[in-house]
Amino acid sequence: MRTAAAVGVGYTELSKASGRTVLDLATEAGRKAAEDAGVALADIDGVVSFSVLGDSVSSEAVATSLAVPGLRFVMDFQQGGQSPCFMVQQAAMAVAQGYAENVLVFRALNGRSGIRVGSGSFPGGAAQYRYPIGYNAYLMYIAMWARRYMHETGTAPEALAAVAIAQRAYAEMNERAIQRKPLDLDSYLASPMIADPFRVADCTSEVDGACAVLVTSLDRARDLRQPPAVIASAAYRAGPRPGLDIGDQLLYDDYTRNFTSLLRDELFGRAGITASDVDFAEIYDCFTSVVLMGLEGLGFCGRGEAGDFVRSGATRLDGSLPVNTHGGLLAEGYLHGMNTVAEAVLQIQGRGGDRQVARHDVGVVTSGALVDGSALVLTTDR
Repeated sequence: MRTAAAVGVGYTELSKASGRTVLDLATEAGRKAAEDAGVALADIDGVVSFSVLGDSVSSEAVATSLAVPGLRFVMDFQQGGQSPCFMVQQAAMAVAQGYAENVLVFRALNGRSGIRVGSGSFPGGAAQYRYPIGYNAYLMYIAMWARRYMHETGTAPEALAAVAIAQRAYAEMNERAIQRKPLDLDSYLASPMIADPFRVADCTSEVDGACAVLVTSLDRARDLRQPPAVIASAAYRAGPRPGLDIGDQLLYDDYTRNFTSLLRDELFGRAGITASDVDFAEIYDCFTSVVLMGLEGLGFCGRGEAGDFVRSGATRLDGSLPVNTHGGLLAEGYLHGMNTVAEAVLQIQGRGGDRQVARHDVGVVTSGALVDGSALVLTTDR
């Protein structure tokens, strides 16, 4: 089996109203990822993606728009933020086993001007009970988990603020970011409460746009335009009894821990590392509480210690573990975590610009917020 690597990254502009079709956005991001890697479009033989509530376009359509001559591997996954790392994992598996040579992984949507997940109507077994009582938006489902986590661990609201403030500081250095206005504790507290404990600054920024990453074999990557980001490990885990309703709040036992605590040992063990070996982390952050759960779940700090860890400055650029160096989904924009994977690739390649972390040999990236999700360990070509 061959080792796989991510080699090219492509973005469109992130905006509140693109005025473009989702297919057009996906095509631009895919083309830019191939160009960034130095791979001809004719050499792409795999395309994979994911969507929520029918908000995107098929991988085959994007291959056609890119004039890819033929496909050997294709996948369209019907899930949301759990998907980006898992999709890269599928691409890496296809490359490693020889089922494809160059696989494009993309996410594209008009997530602000079109179908908005934050206010979308989600079917499910409990929908008939959720909507009549006003329990009707995705942020409310995450807020329930956040409030329970805070209750069980004694985490103060200032911990959520610390996450938002730290990530906004990164976004100030990121020209792609949709939210670049400086944020401090006073301005955080002045932002309206949306769903307890979340204020506006705790919530992801929905955008129109697309992002793509190209995956190929490590041997080929070594001859391409950019340094390889080696896919050293990947994992997907779902806790018990998921999927019956949005938010997985019907049968799950513990709202205070998410999937990261389930996959940590497998993820790090397969890469032959521990949490102490990780130089930076890109943790899925549809809401601030998810970062705190991820830090604890991956073992970067103890139970109930994530708030103090962030407030200590550890997640800043000059800290011991820079986290969400693009500003995260909170500030760069909500591409359902595909841009979180792309940022990890750029950091491993040493292309983070003003946000580049000093030590970048080993990075971890996660996708997902609640019961199920996925993660990657990326390394330099060591």
